[in-house]
Amino acid sequence: MHECFLKDGGKILVVKANNKVTRFHSIWLRDNSRDETTLSPQNQQKLITLNDIPKSLKISSLNLDGNEIELVFQPENKKVSFDVHWLLENNYDYKLVNIKKGWVNDKIVLWDSDMSSTLPSINFDKFIQSDFDLWKWLDKFLKYGFGKIIDGPEKQDTLFEIVKRFGYVRETNYGRKFEVRSIKNPSNLAYTSKGLEAHTDNPYRDPVPSLQILYSIENSATGGESVVVDGFNAALKLKDENLEMFNVLSTYNVSFQFSGEEDLFLKADKPMLELAPNGELKTIRFNNRSTIIKNNIPFDTMELFYDAYRNFGEIMSDKSMQFCFSLQPGECFIVDNTRVLHARNEYMNDGNRWLQGCYSDKDGLLSKYEVLNLKYQNKC
Repeated sequence: MHECFLKDGGKILVVKANNKVTRFHSIWLRDNSRDETTLSPQNQQKLITLNDIPKSLKISSLNLDGNEIELVFQPENKKVSFDVHWLLENNYDYKLVNIKKGWVNDKIVLWDSDMSSTLPSINFDKFIQSDFDLWKWLDKFLKYGFGKIIDGPEKQDTLFEIVKRFGYVRETNYGRKFEVRSIKNPSNLAYTSKGLEAHTDNPYRDPVPSLQILYSIENSATGGESVVVDGFNAALKLKDENLEMFNVLSTYNVSFQFSGEEDLFLKADKPMLELAPNGELKTIRFNNRSTIIKNNIPFDTMELFYDAYRNFGEIMSDKSMQFCFSLQPGECFIVDNTRVLHARNEYMNDGNRWLQGCYSDKDGLLSKYEVLNLKYQNKC
């Protein structure tokens, strides 16, 4: 049973439910009105600006009928209805006390070398043809930040079919795609047979491409196994071991730069561990090849920064943190480039190794997931 009443001359709506009191400002309620003159029923975009709402706004009356609250706003004399459950789901009547630095969303699942039992993996044909199977895979991908697609064709540009299922290719100076093969005089170490330490791609961009897709066409060379590391798990391990080190990596910017091509100079100043204002861990940027002069850190903190930098790298280099696998022809993996680091073991030039890669962004993938979630979440 719900109880509602007004306070402060109609400036505040109070909702009592389940022995809890929740307050809502009249300006918040009017701004978040769900009626079709305020919110477009087609695209859910606002049809008014804040300046269209009178400064003298107040609620002159309310009527509670079951779970529906009807409010009348003055001086507009406008009636708007709210579902009580919707209001409670969007409650903001709480206090932020001692904001914790370094926490992750409870929908995220941290993992290490044992992730093979929970690896988000899907058959290529199901990924392309079945929305239901795609929905289940996307749900796991968003929890783990990493996933594989198997049993695909061994042909060029298949990765574009994959990206088309959830979003768009993000074109960069590397083009719409890039070829990962050994070449002479490469502009990037990825185009050699050398091993690569765990890293995130393109930290010198702002924003970084948030998804990386790698598709295997040939792989007969010895070695070259792919490695992935949960950067969020590594960051929280650093935090548990040494909070001071975690804080220094999340406080000070590092300069990342790429200028290996003519008429190109990319540079971004960002922390290795980026936190939202509420302390949530949002992005990992770790790429030793791309860091340049570190003069954003004060003298008295520089030694601690290097200790933290080293320890973070050692945590991610620990075999217990790494999931290692061989990417066979016709297989693809996708990583959340803001969370999951990837690496490659060195390989011998005794066979052919050819991968194609491209970038995309999570907004398209998240959109696809939400659309499918609305379709399937109540059918399981």
